[in-house]
Amino acid sequence: MCGIVGAIRAKNNVVDFLTAGLQRLEYRGYDSSGIAVLKADNAIDRVRRVGRVAQMAEAAREANTQGLLGIGHTRWATHGGVNEPNAHPHVSGELIAVVHNGIIENFESERERLSALGYTFESQTDTEVIAHAIHAEYQNNHDLMTAVRAACARFHGAYAIGVIAADKPNELVAARMGCPLLVALGEEDTFIASDVSAVIAETRRVIYLEDGDVVRLTASGVADLCDSDGQPVSRAEQRSALSLASLELGPYSHFMQKEIHEQPRAVADTAEALIDDMFSPAIFGEQAEAILRRTKGIKILACGTSYYAAMTAKYWLESIAKLPCDVEIASEYRYRPVIADPDVLVITISQSGETLDTMEALKYAKAQGHRYSLSICNVMESALPRASDLVFYTRAGAEIGVASTKAFTTQLVALFGLAVCLGKLRGLVDEEATTNYLEALRHLPGSVQHALNLEPQITAWAQAFAKRDHALFLGRGIHYPIALEGALKLKEITYIHAEAYPAGELKHGPLALVDENMPVVVIAPNDALLDKVKANMQEVGARGGKLYVFSDDDSDITASEGISVIRTPRHVGVLSPIVHVVAAQLLAYHTALARGTDVDKPRNLAKAVTVE
Repeated sequence: MCGIVGAIRAKNNVVDFLTAGLQRLEYRGYDSSGIAVLKADNAIDRVRRVGRVAQMAEAAREANTQGLLGIGHTRWATHGGVNEPNAHPHVSGELIAVVHNGIIENFESERERLSALGYTFESQTDTEVIAHAIHAEYQNNHDLMTAVRAACARFHGAYAIGVIAADKPNELVAARMGCPLLVALGEEDTFIASDVSAVIAETRRVIYLEDGDVVRLTASGVADLCDSDGQPVSRAEQRSALSLASLELGPYSHFMQKEIHEQPRAVADTAEALIDDMFSPAIFGEQAEAILRRTKGIKILACGTSYYAAMTAKYWLESIAKLPCDVEIASEYRYRPVIADPDVLVITISQSGETLDTMEALKYAKAQGHRYSLSICNVMESALPRASDLVFYTRAGAEIGVASTKAFTTQLVALFGLAVCLGKLRGLVDEEATTNYLEALRHLPGSVQHALNLEPQITAWAQAFAKRDHALFLGRGIHYPIALEGALKLKEITYIHAEAYPAGELKHGPLALVDENMPVVVIAPNDALLDKVKANMQEVGARGGKLYVFSDDDSDITASEGISVIRTPRHVGVLSPIVHVVAAQLLAYHTALARGTDVDKPRNLAKAVTVE
C-alpha cells in the first residue's frame, strides 16, 4: 500500500513534480518517502526521510536535487520497520534505483540467491530484492527493459515497479502485476503513477497498464510496451475526467470533512443514472439483462467499509428482489473450500477497484465455477471492473481521506439500485413500487443534507466521547451494518476502541461491558424494530450506561437522564441507512478533532489496500 511516481522530462527539473505527486498520493502511505533523481553527471541522487512527504521535499530542496529523470515513493510499511534504510527508492550498485508497491512473496528465497551472488542487503524490505535482481540481469546486456522483464519473471506476488539506471539517462522502465500503475503523457514529458491524482496537474492523457505489462518510456512517450508473454502490445490512451479541484481542500480543514459534506452531491450524481433509466439493467452493462435474468442468487465479496455496504445490501436484495444473498469477507473467502453455483452472481465492491484481497477472491470464485461477476467501484478502468462482466461506477469523485465516507454511501445507492433492478426483472416490483423507489432516491440528497445540518449537536456529543477509551454501537435489522460502520469510523480515526453488535445480542455477552464509563451509541430509526430497540436501551440504562441515540424526527424517543437524543430527518424508509450513517461519520470526525488525532492519515492505515 504505497504510492509511486516517476517522470522523464525533456527540459524541466523533475523534483517539483515528484514531490507534488507524492503529496497527492500520501493517502496511500505516509510512514516514509523518498526520491531518486539522475543528476547531470549521471549519478543517482537519493533523498529519503521517515515521516511525511513534506519533510523529504524540504530535504531535497536543501540538497538542491535536480535532474530530468527520477522516481519517487511514499511508503506504508509491510516488510521491515519504519526507518530510513527501509524507505524507497532502493539502489543496487549505484546503478539501479527502484520504487515498488506490492509484496514479493518469494523474496526470502530471492534474497538468499542474490546474497550468494555477492549482493549485500541494507534493508529488511522485499523491494531491495527487486533492485539487486534487476542489477544482476542488467549485467548481461545492459538493456534495462530486458533486465526488468527477466527479473520480474522470478517474482511471485503483486507489484508495480518504477526503475531507472544511472547509465540510461533517456529512459524510465515500469512494470505492473496486480498493483495499479499508469503512464501519463505530456507534451515533452512522460510520467508514471499509482493513481491519476498524482499527474492531473500535468496532463489528463493516461494509459492504464495491464497485468504483466512492462514499458520503456522516453520524454516523448512510450518507446516499447510488451505484455506478460513478451509480445509488443498497445494500450488505449484515455482522457481522465478527474477534477483538480476535487483534490484540493478548499474551505475545509480536512479531506474527511470535505468528503462528508460532498455526500449530497455524490449521492445525487450516483443516483442519476438509476433515476434516468428507471432501474434499467442496461446501466450495469450490455450483457446485464441476460445475466441478471438467469441469476438465482448473489454472493458479495468485499473488505472493510465495503463489506458493511454489502451487509446492508443483503437486506435489500432479499426483501426487494427475493434472491438469497451471501456476504463474504474477501480475505477469508479465498482460503477455504467453497460451493460455487454458476447461476449465482458474484459482486465485488471496492472504492479503489484495486483491493488485492477482493481481486484475488474474485479470481478464486471464477476458478471454482462462478460464471458471472459484477463490480461496484469508484475508479474508472481499475482492476476489478476490468476483470468483471458487469460494472457500475459510483460517482463519488476522488476520495482522499483514509476513512471512507462518500464512497460508502454511493456504494449503498448502487446496491439499492441493483436490488430494485433485479426485483423488476423478476416481476416483483411493479410500476407503483418503481415510482416510490424513484421518489425515495430523488429525495435522498436532501435528507442527507438535513443529517449534515445536525453537525453542531453532534459536535457537542464528540466532546464527551473524546474523554472515553471504549464505545459500543447498537443497531437492529438493516441498521446493524450501520452500527458496524459507525464503530469502524470511530476506531479508525480516534483510536477509541469501538465495537458494534445487533442490539438483541446485548444480553448474550456485551452487556457485561456496560457501566457509567461506557458510551453506547444506538441507531434507532422509526421503523418496525423501534420497540425492540427501545427495550434494549432499557437494558443499558438499568446498568448505568450512557445512551447516545440517533433517532428520527417522528420517533417518540425522548431525552432524559442518561439518554441523549439527536433526531435525523423524518424516517426515509428503505434508504434510512444512508441517512443515519452520515450522523455516525460526523461523530467520528468531531471526536477525532477533539482528541487531536490525524484525521485524514490515521496511524497504521492507508487508503488503497493493495497488499494481502
